[in-house]
Amino acid sequence: MANTDDFTKMMKDMMGTFPIDLSAMQESFKTQASLGEKLSKVAIEAADKSAEISSKWTKASLARVSDVTAVKEEPADYTKAMTEFASAQAELAAENMAAFAEVAKKVQMETIELMLAAGKDMGEDMTAAAKKATGEMTKAAKKTAEAAK
Repeated sequence: MANTDDFTKMMKDMMGTFPIDLSAMQESFKTQASLGEKLSKVAIEAADKSAEISSKWTKASLARVSDVTAVKEEPADYTKAMTEFASAQAELAAENMAAFAEVAKKVQMETIELMLAAGKDMGEDMTAAAKKATGEMTKAAKKTAEAAK
């Protein structure tokens, strides 16, 4: 009978000569966590500012409602009060929608900046990891080749 080589041992020996570096994964995780934190901060600030705008808008609307609900001397005064209220509401709506648009614009710009910075950081991390892995693989291949001689 012919002897067969033990491929399991050979594979273990070969894999043992190739180092595995988990620091690249740790750096990637840290980069992702940092990006998540920064994006969360942007979202929370936007939500806070939006709530502030909504509250201000509500208070202004309620203040004007009291003028509408007040007792009037003439029936025409009710129509005038409603017309003034509608006009003021249209003006308030325009102002507040512009304020919401500014919040959205700021969120968009900050998000783009964060994503560009994160892409650059991840690209640098990947390049460094690839260079390191290439160097280690070359060393391991040389070591394996010398051991086989």
